[in-house]
Amino acid sequence: MTIGIGNDHSALEMKAAIIKLLKERGHEVVDYGTDSAESTDYPIYGEIVGRAVVNHEVDQGILICGTGLGISLSANKVKGVRAAVCSEPFTARMARMHNNCNILAFGSRVIGIELAKMIVEVWLDTGFEEGGRHQRRVDMITEIEERWE
Repeated sequence: MTIGIGNDHSALEMKAAIIKLLKERGHEVVDYGTDSAESTDYPIYGEIVGRAVVNHEVDQGILICGTGLGISLSANKVKGVRAAVCSEPFTARMARMHNNCNILAFGSRVIGIELAKMIVEVWLDTGFEEGGRHQRRVDMITEIEERWE
């Protein structure tokens, strides 16, 4: 699987650890940056990764900023993105199982590296429960998005 990763300046160390984990698990990683500790704007990276996911340049995305919120909000503005901020594994599991989220986000100032790795592993190892009420609800989310074009 190819995974796109994006981050702002607050997440350099965490991003490096996540990239290492992804590669150890056999995934290809596309790093959309930043690699600088100089202050940068997280919406840039949220949009870049969001577009890469919906354009099928990568299979899934991971975003990291200080809280995970701003970068996920930016990604969610891209039609077809379902980005979820997850600060613990249960939410990561449910984001995949019930919402078929295609981007995982978390905050480098909220969780530590080991917890981030655990969240990534759970998110990657969980599939979408296709059909039934979950598919209907994901379809409803898509319909809302379509109405606002």
